[in-house]
Amino acid sequence: MRPSKSARPKRTRKLPVGRTLLAVVVLLAVALVASVVYFDSKLHRTDALASYSGRPGDTPGTNWLLVGSDTRQGMTAAQQKEYSTGGDLGAGRTDTIMLVHIPPSGKPLLISIPRDIYVPVPGQGSYKINAAYYLGGPKLLQRAFEEKSGVHIDHYAEIGFGGFASVVDAVGGVKMCLDAPLRDPKAGLNLARGCQTLNGRTALGYVRSRNFPQADLMRVQHQRQFLSALMDKVTSPGTLINPFALWGVASGGVDALTVDRKTHIWDLARLAWALSGSPTTVTTPTDGSESTDDGDALVWGSDTDKFFDYIKAGQPVPQDLLGTGSAG
Repeated sequence: MRPSKSARPKRTRKLPVGRTLLAVVVLLAVALVASVVYFDSKLHRTDALASYSGRPGDTPGTNWLLVGSDTRQGMTAAQQKEYSTGGDLGAGRTDTIMLVHIPPSGKPLLISIPRDIYVPVPGQGSYKINAAYYLGGPKLLQRAFEEKSGVHIDHYAEIGFGGFASVVDAVGGVKMCLDAPLRDPKAGLNLARGCQTLNGRTALGYVRSRNFPQADLMRVQHQRQFLSALMDKVTSPGTLINPFALWGVASGGVDALTVDRKTHIWDLARLAWALSGSPTTVTTPTDGSESTDDGDALVWGSDTDKFFDYIKAGQPVPQDLLGTGSAG
């Protein structure tokens, strides 16, 4: 006896494996694009780069002006106490100034610009370069640097104390190896010798501390080392392939950073990639110190001019100009 039609088992249609995989890929691509657009729209932007008569033209490669300001904006009184930053000082000042030069070929340069280097500040007279930010914000700092160095700035990024700490915490801390113990009550630091993971609070103290015989020279070396290690962590597979970690890093980054009007999230991704690995790190060479109307300051000398001449020409900087600040 033949089974009736109603008794026959129903066939289920199966999607081909290729079509299923294609659908997953398309969904992931749409989610990625949507995330990029979302985070790009959340970036804090400001008119950081000025156009002015006589501005240096585009120089080879890409140049970023990175500023760490000492602003406590957005930090509660409890956070200021936790991070040992002290109270709000009013108008922000530059705690850190760096230039990132990504050349047409070869290794990127991560360059500390001493905040005490003495330069003409347009419309104000001559001051230590960090005064340019205090007197006229990022635009005046950019112009003072460009006019003195001849190097065209393509992008600007700024981060305050609280934002810096939040980015470090977003990546789960950053591993650093210390050759000696580091204790600095003013920065809230008591670190042992050896390798350890720094959280946002201890990382902020680490890059701020001047409790060394060489004071600012050692401090800027620590800043460059930490920034490179942080970018290594940001671009590591453990971050990039973990959607929760990547979302946290992206969210923390856009909340913490202020950039110029033309900078986008993909520009920041290129910057992070350029600084991961082993960029050449160096402090801008100077011709020693002198007494000025703005106190003891560092001299912008012939070696300083030569150093930036190579950068604005897109040529490798000779080893003798890299000096002891170089990391390879």
